[in-house]
Amino acid sequence: MPFITLEGIDGSGKSTVISLLKERLLEKGLDFIVIREPGGTLIGERIRSLLLDPNYSLSPIEEVYLYATSRAVLVREVILPALKNGSLVISERYIDSSLAYQGYGKGVPLKLIYEINRPAIMGLYPELTILLDIDPLICLERLKDKKKDRIELEGLTLQRNVRHGYLKLAEFYKERYLLLDATRKPEEIVSEILKELKRVIR
Repeated sequence: MPFITLEGIDGSGKSTVISLLKERLLEKGLDFIVIREPGGTLIGERIRSLLLDPNYSLSPIEEVYLYATSRAVLVREVILPALKNGSLVISERYIDSSLAYQGYGKGVPLKLIYEINRPAIMGLYPELTILLDIDPLICLERLKDKKKDRIELEGLTLQRNVRHGYLKLAEFYKERYLLLDATRKPEEIVSEILKELKRVIR
């Protein structure tokens, strides 16, 4: 079974899409797990709480190292064992998030992000990355009544830069990227994802 990732700026609808996707996969009787980054392990969840806490101030390079640490534990403890057991693995965010947010969004050199993450991911890249693309202004409206985490509080300019970064990544890694319009109904998005999954599931 393949390793699938879901990416997009804050407010693009990743959590909603994953929730619906889980329902559809359960109906089909597929063996799968769904995880999120940062998080998915005891250490990862503690790192997540630190990274997203508005009371803490972290530099972009400090963020890179913390995300990579959470990612390393997740790959070793969860993703690789699940893939070895034949499960489909779906992750909400992965290394592309670091490239988009800390790289394109905050100016950390992409080469440095790759180098820091190389031992963390142990050569594991997704076979399919689904990018939910959307105008950050729409996301801002979606999130207006939500209590925002530290990253969401950094504002519109960051999200615009991150979106630009994701589109660059989608162009560079076009063989594994599926670009979807995140303004569509979640049900339509999930149907498109399921069609693509048929192609990559062996």
